[in-house]
Amino acid sequence: MIAMLKPLGLTLTLLSTPLAPWQTAATTTTGTTALTWQPCPGDTSTAAATTTKPATKPATTTKPTGSGPADTIATKTTTTGLECADLQVPADWQKPEGRKITLKLGRLKATGGTAKGSVLVSYGGPGAPGIAMTRSLQSWWTDLRKSMDIVTWDTRGYGADQFQGLSTGLPCTWTRIPLADVPQDDADLGRLSDTNRGYAEACRLKDRELFANMSSADHARDMEAIRKALGDDQLNYYGASYAGFYGQAYARLFPSRVRTMVLDGTWNHSAADWQRELEAMAATNEQSMRRFFTWCTRNDCADVPALWRKLIARAASKPIPANTPNVAYKTGDLQSFALGLARQGTAAWPKLATAIRKASRGDASDFVPASGARYPDQATPVTECTDWPRFADLSQLTATIKRLRKLAPNAGAANTFATSTLNCIGWPVPVTNPPAPLPTGLPPLLGAGAWGESDATERILAQVPGSVTIHHDGPGHTLYGTNPCARDHINAYLTSRTLPPSKTQC
Repeated sequence: MIAMLKPLGLTLTLLSTPLAPWQTAATTTTGTTALTWQPCPGDTSTAAATTTKPATKPATTTKPTGSGPADTIATKTTTTGLECADLQVPADWQKPEGRKITLKLGRLKATGGTAKGSVLVSYGGPGAPGIAMTRSLQSWWTDLRKSMDIVTWDTRGYGADQFQGLSTGLPCTWTRIPLADVPQDDADLGRLSDTNRGYAEACRLKDRELFANMSSADHARDMEAIRKALGDDQLNYYGASYAGFYGQAYARLFPSRVRTMVLDGTWNHSAADWQRELEAMAATNEQSMRRFFTWCTRNDCADVPALWRKLIARAASKPIPANTPNVAYKTGDLQSFALGLARQGTAAWPKLATAIRKASRGDASDFVPASGARYPDQATPVTECTDWPRFADLSQLTATIKRLRKLAPNAGAANTFATSTLNCIGWPVPVTNPPAPLPTGLPPLLGAGAWGESDATERILAQVPGSVTIHHDGPGHTLYGTNPCARDHINAYLTSRTLPPSKTQC
């Protein structure tokens, strides 16, 4: 699954709430927004506040077609030079004159004198404390900062408390919920719908308007507001993981405003045929298992592939128990956990081989996550359920799952959006930002990714002539922070629009 979150709590920050001493509200006048920058919360820097004004009067915001969290980073008081500013945006972009919410922006100024521009950065999520993460990951940006300002923001909805975000948040108790079993009949489907709606309503009733406007398209419209407030004619964007969906939404909504866009370790939200994209995800997962099996044939676990096939066949009718009380794993559970280990490469493959052998003897304890979770799970999917198609009825669901299992006999439908979106059936808010192809006229984009991710990114960028994807033939999730080769290519592209050669390997 993409960007699964830890259980986090949020506190709603309404505009009527008095500002803390370090907070500065954005000054908004007709057609103009001024950003007042000063040291971020928790930063001891005493640099004087500065103000950024748009170079030109912002254009009218495109009317949206509909409404619309990364692991937390521990922070401490420190001197980083990270500056913050507040920007007010509509809670509902279809009502630009209505209620406003606050986005907290963060900026690392260019170190090489006058900046050639800014790069807007988002780390994923589907919502993230960009300021806290930028403070923690500041060394990532050392080279890029020689010529560019690094700008980030704490995304709407994912506010204070455990998310460590400083933008307006949903006042929800964020929980992790097990991925649902595939319903076997209409009664199962009805119970699943009721369960999902119960999770959703507990959050939605706290702030109906914001809950309904949390899609990646809403985040993309926030990005456009940030671009205008910065005074940049066009956007330079780095989006990692789930934030790659913000970028794809932005490219659809504001294609003429894209200067450069990096999609790092993300998946395809721009497919013309969603069923075919689900098949591609399942095929990628099957490749992960086959890669592991190939390794086993050379590393004293040649028996494991056959054991695995017998194990998942048996678990379909009789779950495999673990020594954790009340835990027994069905086929989909085992496949999901196995895929998580298979994608980690040789460091995790001996553990996976041992877990399969042990489960084949009737004990699935080695599949129980060390983190304390018992089953494959995800955070309450407030953003995901507005971004991804959900099954309309049992016949559509059953046909899709059956087709994916046939295509990927070892991986099944596990860890595709076909299974993760089961938790969206019955959701009280519709899909407002469905996958759709990218428009014509975009400049060349740059993708990057490790196993599987680079293939998905390449399917996105095939729609944009001249685009390039950087491939890493190995495990991992996103490349910029861990792969110097990829980082150098990405920096060159963001600063000078210089693309690496096609099929670049890093």
